[in-house]
This record gives sequence, structure tokens and C-alpha cells, in this order.
Amino acid sequence: MTLAFRPCAIIPSHNHAQSVQGILAALREQGLPVYIIDDGSDEATRVRLAALADADGSVWVVRLEPNQGKGGAVRHGFQLAMAAGYTHALQIDADGQHDIAALSGLLRLAQAEPDALITGVPVYDRSVPFGRAIGRYVTHVWVWIETLSLKITDSMCGFRVYPLADVAAIEAAGERIGQRMDFDTEIMVRLFWRDVRVVEYPVAVTYPPGNTSNFHLWRDNLLITAMHTRLFFGMLRRLPAILRLRTRRSSHWAWLAERGSYLGLQVWISAYRVLGRRASLTLMSPVVLYFYLTGVNSGAPHETSWRWFMP
Repeated sequence: MTLAFRPCAIIPSHNHAQSVQGILAALREQGLPVYIIDDGSDEATRVRLAALADADGSVWVVRLEPNQGKGGAVRHGFQLAMAAGYTHALQIDADGQHDIAALSGLLRLAQAEPDALITGVPVYDRSVPFGRAIGRYVTHVWVWIETLSLKITDSMCGFRVYPLADVAAIEAAGERIGQRMDFDTEIMVRLFWRDVRVVEYPVAVTYPPGNTSNFHLWRDNLLITAMHTRLFFGMLRRLPAILRLRTRRSSHWAWLAERGSYLGLQVWISAYRVLGRRASLTLMSPVVLYFYLTGVNSGAPHETSWRWFMP
């Protein structure tokens, strides 16, 4: 790792301790200093997490009281990392759902592209709850609208590497970022608006039996709805700047369709299997409409796109 790439890791945890030790071991194998943010866990979890701090100062356990939410915990970790002079922060959830074997791949990409946000894209097995899958695809469509782009195929994965200079710019500007389960999506969209490139890496995701979820159905769904409302109107305010960025990134319709083709097809096939043909095509229609109306090139690609989506 070069001097220009000085990463650390942040593990936000609320009542998750069972998987943290294994995650911590993998992070330490990569030579990463680690901040474990105990976000108001119960007493038993607090004791288990506190025991993971080491004497040589490479693993810190920081407790927040009261509970701040996932976003609040990660943002507190950002502050600690930036104050210590780290250039990048790897975020990984404490619930053990993400395949830790993807860690080295994410770090290699982050070192090769230090100005990019490197994010995992979940590859689910059969353990994924049906309701969770549906909710994710709704968010995917809204993110495509909010960014006027298909470049982000998953905005909710909690396994990613942030360039901290760009995070600091968002914080300095006082932009509102969700403090709870709305955090992952909102910060990614806001980084994308700042022309931070998003680079995706496939990560296997499993929902272990008996795994504790911190997702609160009504509260977090309301927060996510409010977040998408904020981002949609934020997109409208930034529309000229976003369109300029889009033109600079690429003006070729086919390039947009073909980029990240493997991951894109994987997401599409998963949506088709879960939702069925008609529902998945309906979800994609706003995105196709956008490219049809705003595409720089006219002609065959536009006509072909609509023929492909018609029942």
C-alpha cells in the first residue's frame, strides 16, 4: 500500500458481536487498522466488543450512547479516520452477511482507483428474504432516477471503500445524510453527484439463520421514503450540473448500456426471477424513458429499447 493510499476499516455494530471477531481477523490480515463503533449495544454485546480492542493501538472500540443509527456510527468512524490521517475507509457491516473473501479484491480496486467509491454488489443465495429483495429493487429504480444514470446497480451494500477527501467535502458542505438505514444509499448518490466514480465488485451475501436484523420496518421505510424524496428534489435542483456530468462521462447510448454488463445482467436476471417479467419490466420503464428522452444519439438504440420492453 502506497503513501497515497492509507486505509482503515470501520465496523458499525449495534448488538452484533458474534461475527465481529472473524471479520476483525480478516481485516488485520490485510494490515488494516480498525475502528469498531459500538452504537449503543446492550451490556452483553458492549463487554464482548470492548474485549476486542488491542494494546498496540491497531483496533479501537468506540462506544456511542445513545444509539445513533448505522449512518451515525459510520460517520463517527469517518471523523476518527480523517483526524488520524487515513485517506480511505473500508466500511463493513457487523452482521456477517458479506463474504469476507471479497475484502482483498475491494482493497486492490481502491488502491488502483483511489478517487473512486469502491462498492460491493450483492450476489444473493436462496436465503435472501423475499420482502428484502423487493425493497432493494424499488430503491435501485429510484437511485437510477436520482442520478439519471444506470451506473449504480446496488446502493445499499454495506461493504465498500470510501475516498475520505470526498466524504469530507460532503460534510463540510453541510449536506444532509441519513443517520440510519437511509445512510448507505444517500451518501452514495451524493458522492455520485460530486463526480465520484462508482466501481462495483461482486460480493456473495448470505442471511444466516437466526441473524439479528436492526431494520425497523415502519421507521426505516419511512426514513428511506423521505430520503428518496430529498434526493429526487435534490436531483431536480442539480439537473443542469448532472446533465453536464453525464455528457462529459459519455455521450454514447450504447456505452451506457454495455458498461458493467456482467453485473447489470446479473441484477436484471435476479429481478426477473423474483418479480416476474411484467413487474420487472414495469420497474425498468422510468429508466428506459429517461434514456429515450435525453439520449444524445437518436435512432435505432431508442427504438430497439422500447421494442425490448414492450410486452
